[in-house]
Amino acid sequence: MTTTRLLWTGGWDSTFRLLGLLLLHRRPVTPYYLLRGKRPSTPIELDTMARIRQALADQHPHSRTLLQPTVFCDVADLAPDATITDAYERALRNTFLGRQYEWLAWFCTQHDVDNIELCIHRDDKAHAVLEPFVAREDAGERRWRLDPGRVSRVENAADLQMLFRYFAFPLFETTKLQMASQTQAQGWQSLMAMTWFCHSPRRNGQPCGCCHPCLYTIEEGLGYRLPRWSRMRSTIYRKAPLIALLETVPLTRRALERRRAR
Repeated sequence: MTTTRLLWTGGWDSTFRLLGLLLLHRRPVTPYYLLRGKRPSTPIELDTMARIRQALADQHPHSRTLLQPTVFCDVADLAPDATITDAYERALRNTFLGRQYEWLAWFCTQHDVDNIELCIHRDDKAHAVLEPFVAREDAGERRWRLDPGRVSRVENAADLQMLFRYFAFPLFETTKLQMASQTQAQGWQSLMAMTWFCHSPRRNGQPCGCCHPCLYTIEEGLGYRLPRWSRMRSTIYRKAPLIALLETVPLTRRALERRRAR
Protein backbone atom coordinates (compact mmCIF):
# COMPACT_ATOMS: atom_id res chain seq x y z
CA MET A 1 0.00 0.00 0.00
CA THR A 2 1.31 3.47 -0.91
CA THR A 3 2.52 5.54 2.02
CA THR A 4 0.92 8.97 2.36
CA ARG A 5 3.23 11.89 2.95
CA LEU A 6 1.67 14.37 5.36
CA LEU A 7 2.85 17.71 6.70
CA TRP A 8 2.06 17.26 10.40
CA THR A 9 2.53 19.91 13.07
CA GLY A 10 0.51 18.46 15.93
CA GLY A 11 -2.18 21.00 15.05
CA TRP A 12 -5.92 20.44 14.69
CA ASP A 13 -6.14 20.10 10.89
CA SER A 14 -3.12 17.92 10.19
CA THR A 15 -3.88 15.68 13.20
CA PHE A 16 -7.46 15.25 12.02
CA ARG A 17 -6.13 14.10 8.67
CA LEU A 18 -3.59 11.84 10.36
CA LEU A 19 -6.33 10.11 12.36
CA GLY A 20 -8.44 9.62 9.25
CA LEU A 21 -5.58 7.99 7.38
CA LEU A 22 -4.56 5.73 10.26
CA LEU A 23 -7.88 4.84 11.86
CA LEU A 24 -10.40 4.98 9.01
CA HIS A 25 -8.36 4.15 5.90
CA ARG A 26 -5.61 2.21 7.72
CA ARG A 27 -2.93 3.61 5.47
CA PRO A 28 0.76 4.00 6.29
CA VAL A 29 1.75 7.63 6.86
CA THR A 30 5.12 9.37 6.83
CA PRO A 31 4.80 12.68 8.67
CA TYR A 32 6.99 15.66 7.76
CA TYR A 33 7.76 18.53 10.13
CA LEU A 34 9.78 21.65 9.31
CA LEU A 35 11.54 23.03 12.36
CA ARG A 36 11.41 26.73 13.12
CA GLY A 37 13.99 27.07 15.89
CA LYS A 38 13.17 30.64 16.85
CA ARG A 39 9.41 30.13 17.17
CA PRO A 40 8.37 29.79 20.85
CA SER A 41 5.83 27.10 20.02
CA THR A 42 8.33 24.66 18.48
CA PRO A 43 9.10 22.70 21.71
CA ILE A 44 5.38 22.42 22.46
CA GLU A 45 4.61 21.19 18.94
CA LEU A 46 7.33 18.54 19.17
CA ASP A 47 6.06 17.39 22.56
CA THR A 48 2.47 17.38 21.27
CA MET A 49 3.35 15.12 18.35
CA ALA A 50 5.22 12.74 20.63
CA ARG A 51 2.26 12.52 23.02
CA ILE A 52 -0.25 11.96 20.22
CA ARG A 53 1.96 9.28 18.71
CA GLN A 54 2.17 7.48 22.08
CA ALA A 55 -1.57 7.82 22.71
CA LEU A 56 -2.29 6.36 19.26
CA ALA A 57 0.01 3.44 19.96
CA ASP A 58 -1.72 2.78 23.30
CA GLN A 59 -5.31 3.16 22.06
CA HIS A 60 -4.88 1.78 18.53
CA PRO A 61 -1.96 -0.68 18.47
CA HIS A 62 -2.18 -1.19 14.70
CA SER A 63 -1.01 2.43 14.27
CA ARG A 64 2.45 1.49 15.57
CA THR A 65 3.34 -0.01 12.20
CA LEU A 66 1.35 2.41 10.06
CA LEU A 67 2.74 5.64 11.53
CA GLN A 68 6.29 5.96 10.24
CA PRO A 69 9.05 8.01 11.92
CA THR A 70 8.69 11.73 11.33
CA VAL A 71 10.99 13.32 8.76
CA PHE A 72 12.42 16.55 10.21
CA CYS A 73 14.00 19.45 8.33
CA ASP A 74 15.30 22.69 9.81
CA VAL A 75 14.18 25.68 7.77
CA ALA A 76 17.55 27.28 8.56
CA ASP A 77 19.24 24.51 6.54
CA LEU A 78 17.27 25.26 3.38
CA ALA A 79 18.99 27.22 0.65
CA PRO A 80 17.02 30.29 -0.49
CA ASP A 81 15.54 29.78 -3.95
CA ALA A 82 15.30 33.06 -5.85
CA THR A 83 12.79 31.71 -8.37
CA ILE A 84 10.37 30.62 -5.64
CA THR A 85 10.93 33.81 -3.62
CA ASP A 86 10.18 35.96 -6.68
CA ALA A 87 6.97 34.01 -7.27
CA TYR A 88 5.98 34.44 -3.62
CA GLU A 89 6.69 38.19 -3.67
CA ARG A 90 4.64 38.65 -6.86
CA ALA A 91 1.75 36.66 -5.36
CA LEU A 92 1.79 38.99 -2.34
CA ARG A 93 0.99 41.94 -4.59
CA ASN A 94 -2.49 40.53 -5.18
CA THR A 95 -3.28 38.66 -1.98
CA PHE A 96 -1.94 37.61 1.42
CA LEU A 97 -0.10 34.31 1.75
CA GLY A 98 1.80 33.19 4.82
CA ARG A 99 5.57 33.07 4.52
CA GLN A 100 5.51 29.36 5.28
CA TYR A 101 4.38 28.63 1.73
CA GLU A 102 7.64 30.04 0.42
CA TRP A 103 9.92 27.81 2.49
CA LEU A 104 7.62 24.79 2.10
CA ALA A 105 8.21 25.12 -1.64
CA TRP A 106 11.96 25.46 -0.99
CA PHE A 107 11.85 22.22 0.99
CA CYS A 108 9.91 20.24 -1.60
CA THR A 109 12.19 21.43 -4.40
CA GLN A 110 15.44 20.73 -2.58
CA HIS A 111 14.38 17.37 -1.14
CA ASP A 112 12.56 16.13 -4.25
CA VAL A 113 9.24 15.80 -2.41
CA ASP A 114 5.99 15.70 -4.38
CA ASN A 115 2.38 14.73 -3.72
CA ILE A 116 2.66 15.63 -0.05
CA GLU A 117 -0.54 16.51 1.78
CA LEU A 118 -0.99 20.06 3.03
CA CYS A 119 -4.08 20.59 5.20
CA ILE A 120 -5.45 23.86 3.86
CA HIS A 121 -9.14 23.75 4.76
CA ARG A 122 -12.31 25.66 3.89
CA ASP A 123 -11.79 28.34 6.57
CA ASP A 124 -8.16 29.05 5.65
CA LYS A 125 -7.16 32.38 4.13
CA ALA A 126 -5.28 30.46 1.41
CA HIS A 127 -8.48 28.65 0.42
CA ALA A 128 -9.94 31.69 -1.33
CA VAL A 129 -6.66 32.26 -3.15
CA LEU A 130 -6.43 28.71 -4.48
CA GLU A 131 -10.11 27.86 -5.02
CA PRO A 132 -10.32 29.08 -8.65
CA PHE A 133 -7.31 26.96 -9.61
CA VAL A 134 -7.84 23.58 -7.95
CA ALA A 135 -9.65 20.48 -9.14
CA ARG A 136 -10.61 17.29 -7.37
CA GLU A 137 -8.29 14.39 -8.10
CA ASP A 138 -9.64 11.44 -10.02
CA ALA A 139 -9.09 9.11 -7.11
CA GLY A 140 -10.99 7.04 -4.61
CA GLU A 141 -11.17 9.77 -1.98
CA ARG A 142 -11.58 13.52 -1.81
CA ARG A 143 -8.33 15.38 -2.51
CA TRP A 144 -7.68 18.50 -4.52
CA ARG A 145 -4.62 19.70 -6.45
CA LEU A 146 -3.78 22.68 -8.62
CA ASP A 147 -5.09 22.19 -12.13
CA PRO A 148 -2.43 23.35 -14.65
CA GLY A 149 -5.18 24.01 -17.21
CA ARG A 150 -6.99 26.43 -14.91
CA VAL A 151 -3.74 28.07 -13.89
CA SER A 152 -2.70 28.66 -17.49
CA ARG A 153 -5.89 30.61 -18.24
CA VAL A 154 -5.28 33.31 -15.61
CA GLU A 155 -2.56 35.94 -15.79
CA ASN A 156 -0.02 35.75 -12.92
CA ALA A 157 -1.49 32.46 -11.61
CA ALA A 158 1.73 30.72 -12.61
CA ASP A 159 3.24 32.05 -9.38
CA LEU A 160 0.73 29.96 -7.41
CA GLN A 161 1.70 26.96 -9.50
CA MET A 162 5.33 27.55 -8.54
CA LEU A 163 4.44 27.60 -4.82
CA PHE A 164 1.74 24.94 -4.56
CA ARG A 165 2.44 22.39 -7.31
CA TYR A 166 3.93 19.92 -4.80
CA PHE A 167 0.84 19.57 -2.63
CA ALA A 168 -2.42 17.67 -2.41
CA PHE A 169 -5.19 19.22 -0.30
CA PRO A 170 -7.28 16.53 1.43
CA LEU A 171 -9.30 18.92 3.60
CA PHE A 172 -9.84 21.65 1.03
CA GLU A 173 -13.65 21.65 1.27
CA THR A 174 -13.86 20.77 4.98
CA THR A 175 -14.47 23.33 7.74
CA LYS A 176 -13.14 23.27 11.30
CA LEU A 177 -16.67 22.68 12.61
CA GLN A 178 -17.12 19.71 10.27
CA MET A 179 -13.87 18.28 11.60
CA ALA A 180 -15.17 18.78 15.14
CA SER A 181 -18.42 16.98 14.26
CA GLN A 182 -16.58 14.01 12.74
CA THR A 183 -14.18 13.96 15.68
CA GLN A 184 -17.13 13.46 18.02
CA ALA A 185 -18.75 10.88 15.74
CA GLN A 186 -15.53 8.82 15.59
CA GLY A 187 -14.72 9.15 19.28
CA TRP A 188 -11.44 10.99 18.67
CA GLN A 189 -12.04 13.74 21.24
CA SER A 190 -9.21 12.79 23.58
CA LEU A 191 -6.69 12.67 20.75
CA MET A 192 -7.80 15.90 19.13
CA ALA A 193 -7.85 17.65 22.51
CA MET A 194 -4.09 17.11 22.64
CA THR A 195 -3.45 19.20 19.51
CA TRP A 196 -1.73 22.58 19.65
CA PHE A 197 -2.18 25.77 17.64
CA CYS A 198 -0.70 28.86 19.35
CA HIS A 199 2.56 30.33 17.97
CA SER A 200 3.36 32.41 21.06
CA PRO A 201 2.43 30.45 24.20
CA ARG A 202 2.41 32.26 27.53
CA ARG A 203 4.80 31.39 30.37
CA ASN A 204 2.21 29.07 31.90
CA GLY A 205 1.97 27.12 28.62
CA GLN A 206 -1.48 28.42 27.71
CA PRO A 207 -2.36 29.87 24.28
CA CYS A 208 -1.69 33.61 24.02
CA GLY A 209 -5.01 34.52 22.41
CA CYS A 210 -3.37 37.14 20.17
CA CYS A 211 -1.35 35.32 17.49
CA HIS A 212 -2.91 34.51 14.14
CA PRO A 213 -3.59 30.81 14.92
CA CYS A 214 -5.37 31.78 18.16
CA LEU A 215 -7.46 34.41 16.37
CA TYR A 216 -8.29 32.01 13.54
CA THR A 217 -9.25 29.25 16.01
CA ILE A 218 -11.81 31.61 17.54
CA GLU A 219 -13.07 32.89 14.16
CA GLU A 220 -13.51 29.33 12.87
CA GLY A 221 -15.80 28.33 15.73
CA LEU A 222 -13.41 26.55 18.11
CA GLY A 223 -12.88 29.34 20.62
CA TYR A 224 -13.71 26.94 23.44
CA ARG A 225 -10.22 25.48 22.97
CA LEU A 226 -8.70 28.62 24.50
CA PRO A 227 -8.81 29.19 28.27
CA ARG A 228 -11.05 32.02 29.44
CA TRP A 229 -8.16 34.45 30.04
CA SER A 230 -6.77 33.78 26.56
CA ARG A 231 -10.17 34.52 25.04
CA MET A 232 -10.28 37.77 27.02
CA ARG A 233 -6.84 38.73 25.72
CA SER A 234 -8.07 38.00 22.20
CA THR A 235 -10.96 40.43 22.69
CA ILE A 236 -8.57 43.06 24.07
CA TYR A 237 -6.21 42.51 21.15
CA ARG A 238 -8.96 43.14 18.62
CA LYS A 239 -9.97 46.37 20.32
CA ALA A 240 -6.57 47.61 21.54
CA PRO A 241 -3.68 45.58 20.06
CA LEU A 242 -0.96 47.63 21.81
CA ILE A 243 -2.33 46.98 25.29
CA ALA A 244 -2.58 43.24 24.64
CA LEU A 245 0.96 43.12 23.32
CA LEU A 246 2.33 45.15 26.23
CA GLU A 247 0.78 42.65 28.62
CA THR A 248 3.19 40.02 27.27
CA VAL A 249 6.09 42.00 28.79
CA PRO A 250 6.45 40.94 32.48
CA LEU A 251 7.23 44.39 33.92
CA THR A 252 4.41 46.02 32.00
CA ARG A 253 2.01 43.23 32.95
CA ARG A 254 2.76 43.67 36.65
CA ALA A 255 2.30 47.44 36.34
CA LEU A 256 -1.08 46.94 34.71
CA GLU A 257 -2.11 44.50 37.43
CA ARG A 258 -1.15 47.01 40.13
CA ARG A 259 -3.11 49.70 38.33
CA ARG A 260 -6.23 47.50 38.14
CA ALA A 261 -5.93 46.73 41.87
CA ARG A 262 -6.16 50.44 42.85
